Formats: sequence, C-alpha cells, structure tokens
Amino acid sequence: MMYCLKYLRYLIQSKHRRGFGIHSPFVFHLVTDVIEEKLPYYKYSLIEKVRSLLLKTSKTVKVEDFGTGKSGVRKISDIVKCSSKSRDYAQVLFRLVNFYKAQDILELGTSFGLTTMYLAAPNSKSNVVTIEGSLEIAKYAKLSFDHAGFKNIKLCEGNIDHCLPSVLKTFKKLDFVFFDANHKRDALMNYFNACFEKSHDKTVFVIDDIYWSNDMENAWKEIKKDPRVRVTIDMFSFGIVLFDSELQKENYILRFFPNLRIHLLDALNINY
Repeated sequence: MMYCLKYLRYLIQSKHRRGFGIHSPFVFHLVTDVIEEKLPYYKYSLIEKVRSLLLKTSKTVKVEDFGTGKSGVRKISDIVKCSSKSRDYAQVLFRLVNFYKAQDILELGTSFGLTTMYLAAPNSKSNVVTIEGSLEIAKYAKLSFDHAGFKNIKLCEGNIDHCLPSVLKTFKKLDFVFFDANHKRDALMNYFNACFEKSHDKTVFVIDDIYWSNDMENAWKEIKKDPRVRVTIDMFSFGIVLFDSELQKENYILRFFPNLRIHLLDALNINY
C-alpha cells in the first residue's frame, strides 16, 4: 500500500511529460529523442524472446538475495515477472547506452540477465561487466547470454560487497553504471561512491527501485543533493544521474508510462 501511495505522489509531483516544461536544451533532447524514442531496434525482439522463455518455465531456483534480504526457493517465472525491469524501462537503458556511446559498462545485480543484454546490445565491442550474488540465478543468466549470442558480457558471481573492489580495478573508467543490487541506503551509497571514483564528466548512473523502501528513497534524496551530481531524472521505477559539469544543477520528475496499463500494474502489484 505504501508503494502505491508513493506512486500516486509521483504522479502528482511529476511536471514533465515528453519534455514539457524542461528548459535545458540538452535534457529536453535527452527526454524527447532518447528516453521517449519509439524506434523498434532489432535487438529488442531478441532479448524479449529470452524474457518470454523465462516467463514460461516452471523451474525453481534457490535464491540468495543480498539486495532485498529475502532468500529461499522461488519459481524463475515469478522472479522474472516481479523483479526484472519491464520491457519499456529496460529499453530506456539500451537507448541511454546507445546515445552516450558507452563502452565500459557495469551492472550491479544481474538477475536473469535481461537488463544486462539491453546494456550490451548497442555495441558488440563494448565491455559489460555484471555482478550477481545468487549462484543459481547467475547460471541461468549465462545460459541466456549464450542463447542470445552475447560475447561482450562478463559475469562475476558473488556478494557485491566482496566483488566490487576487485571488479573496479579492471576498469580504467566507467561510462555507464546500473545499480540494481542491495536495496539498503548504506550499501547503495557505498557502491555509488566507489563507482564515482571511475566516473568522468559524461558518465551516467541509473539507480533502480528508488522508491522500493524508505531507505532507498532517502538514498535517492541524498544523491540528488550531492554537489557532484548535476542532473537527476526521476522516472519512479528508476532514477538517472548525470555528472556533466556543463549542465545546470536540476532535479526533474518525468512522467513516463509509454504503456499505461503495464505501468499501473507494475506499481500496484510489485512483489519482491
């Protein structure tokens, strides 16, 4: 119920729809020509076929979930339905990576690899590293990558708290980071600060589930106030963070629901 109330508050507070009211020319372009873009890139259908296969399976996996603190045996189809980014949001990640021509990409929290593939799809020569704490889920993610023919993804298995320092040492820089792991404020801020050390002016961070809990919402508020951050774009399901020093500091709340029915169902039936 609390999550639904947060969603209603987001709808009330969101002032920007398809770029309306955005005065920054760059952010207006980013919203209207990238985030809201409708072109059907051919890789979309390939990745969505993998999603369909996962949704149809009746197999179960033992989940060791460091992100939510909930572990146990769950059906693969249920995890994909409830915890994976929906098609519309995952494709925003693809378009952001494509627009920024990101080469060195890090994902914290692989799950079954759907968002990983969207991050890797714009450029087969990019370097995509993803970390997954649940070993059984990581196994299925690898199968998905192989099935879809992705060769530019490296999957690291283990607790992100332990893996992240060594993974960051393999990067000279980070162009794009997707945070979808430990849903606790302290953990997120530790990851954020560690990854920032490898960032540059054009780096993009995307923080998933910014309203998943009060802890995550507090972390998002802290990130928005961070003097290193220039622009944030709140899309409810996730938040985009830009560090470009040429941009004026601003926090935007973007009303984004290309498929309103699916968006409402996601908000009302969230089940982690």
